[in-house]
Amino acid sequence: MASKNARERAIANLQQLVRIPTISRLDEGETDWATFDRFRREFASLYPLIHEKLTLEPVDTHSMLFKWEGREPGDPAVLMAHYDVVAATDEGWEHPPFAAEIVTEPDGSEILWGRGTLDDKGSLVCAAEAVEAALREGFQPRHDVYLSFGHNEEVAGTGAMRAVDLFETRKIRPRLVLDEGGAVVEGIFPGVTKPIAVVGVSEKGIMSLRLSVSQPGGHASTPPKEAATIRLARALVRLNKKPFRKSFVPTNLEMIRTVGSQARQPLKWVFTNQWLTRWPLLWLFGRLSDETRAMVRTTQVASQLSGAQAANAIPESAEAIVNIRIAIDSSTATAIEHVRKAVRDPGVQIEAIHPTEPSPASPTSGPAWELVKAAISETYRDAIVTPYVMLGASDSRHFARVSGFVYRFSPFEMSTEERGTLHAMNERIRVETFLKGIEFYRKVIAAL
Repeated sequence: MASKNARERAIANLQQLVRIPTISRLDEGETDWATFDRFRREFASLYPLIHEKLTLEPVDTHSMLFKWEGREPGDPAVLMAHYDVVAATDEGWEHPPFAAEIVTEPDGSEILWGRGTLDDKGSLVCAAEAVEAALREGFQPRHDVYLSFGHNEEVAGTGAMRAVDLFETRKIRPRLVLDEGGAVVEGIFPGVTKPIAVVGVSEKGIMSLRLSVSQPGGHASTPPKEAATIRLARALVRLNKKPFRKSFVPTNLEMIRTVGSQARQPLKWVFTNQWLTRWPLLWLFGRLSDETRAMVRTTQVASQLSGAQAANAIPESAEAIVNIRIAIDSSTATAIEHVRKAVRDPGVQIEAIHPTEPSPASPTSGPAWELVKAAISETYRDAIVTPYVMLGASDSRHFARVSGFVYRFSPFEMSTEERGTLHAMNERIRVETFLKGIEFYRKVIAAL
């Protein structure tokens, strides 16, 4: 267990880095790059041994790729995180998003509030604290270890892409890649009281589709029978009524078996006798919650709408952005064709924006999986460790090009309410679970 001074220093370091508003923007011209420069300067000041003992290679200008030399040749490991965050203003927050305030709860526990505490500066600081401590103790890993800290995961992810390009060019094949992803959660599985550590072994593909209708505009006092906005709205309603098919991929079934084996009866029997219960379970997952529905199908949601620039004008063009998260047994082409058939209007143009295919599933046996599983079990002793398909997207998807052993896990306990603050207001982390995250990375590093 780290000393009181070490714990207080780690907490203060996280606060200091959360206070830097490294907000990434899809339009990079709107990004305040000075905050990213400041972050890297502060990071170097807080973690001097990492910068002294490891080799830093800037990637895509703002991403950081550190190389930690191992004692002997062999395939390396990669520990990943990102330091950009989604936008936030003070409005609606109980505590300002970039103040990094610590609040003591009535039960005596401490909560650190701020944008990036969970996604993903918390993980980045945990990894950095563990590496800095190991360097202080004179530890050297058996094989090389890379720290890949991205700067634009929340938008384009080009930092990670360029890092993978370097690995590819240099013919480096990591034996383990570990990034943010699942967490330690409770209350998500019927009949199971133990905490569940969900480790992403794959992640859905991601794509935005721009649906647009263009036709003559004019004055709103003489509208046509069907304005562009009406045609677009009809297309969206049709699409919403046509969900993608449901299916269980092998990872889903393994998760149900793994977690279900710890459920009370008769649910344990239901979850572990899938030869008989698979189809009723698929029906149940398709209706139980938004989260379980997303687990068993490609999802679609209209996230942005635009029309005329004035209230009294008929728009010459109406556009909608539909965000698609593609199940790992599907593809971008299949998703686009589904949308085209659902819309049933050749006048609605469909354009794919930044399409990314689903990631292949990493194995749930072998040295890489067992290393991650052991580190989780030693940190959260009561947790059931299970694979799952990550519903969101992370920088680690790019590393599937160079490694077949990519895992996604944020080493924090997160309640349902806390998970709901990701990309939303009032993001925060319990100080106790943040400190456990450092323990997790210490155990990972010791095994490398």
